[in-house]
Parts: sequence; C-alpha cells; structure tokens
Amino acid sequence: MRHVLDGSALHDRLSALDGIAAALSFPDYFGRNLDALRDCLVDLSWLPAGQHVLVWQHSGVLRGDDPQAYQRIVAVLDQAVEENPEFRYQLS
Repeated sequence: MRHVLDGSALHDRLSALDGIAAALSFPDYFGRNLDALRDCLVDLSWLPAGQHVLVWQHSGVLRGDDPQAYQRIVAVLDQAVEENPEFRYQLS
C-alpha cells in the first residue's frame, strides 16, 4: 500500500513528523518525536498487513529548510526499513 506525503509545506521537524503521522494514519498516542516515529514505523499493526511504502513527495523542501531535521528523520526511516520488512520509503 502506498502512503503519499506531500512535503511541499513541511519546513521543520514537527511539521514533517505530523505529515508522516497523517500519511500513515498513526495512532493518537504518537509522541511527535523521533523515538516515537521509529516505534510506529517498526510496528504498523494498526494498518492492514502487507507492504507499506511512504512516498515523500517534495522532500527537498525540508532538506533545504532544516537539513538537520531532514537527516535525522531519514536516518529513522532507514532504521525502520532495516527493522520492519513491511516498511519502505521513497523520496522525490
């Protein structure tokens, strides 16, 4: 299943976390931090079983506006891919 994230308005860490949470329908208990992001991506049990791909469109907006946040979030995405065989992501 593809989950599309429009990153054109994601200019900082919190807006990116909120965008990812919305795209993947994170549960209400999502803590809006990098540890919580990792936890949710590793356990996608609230979603139907199967492959889930986060397609992050316009990811360059965050990369340009807040490079540190971008690098940290991508590092968490990479970690989640390693830990959860049902999760993948694409940047565009």
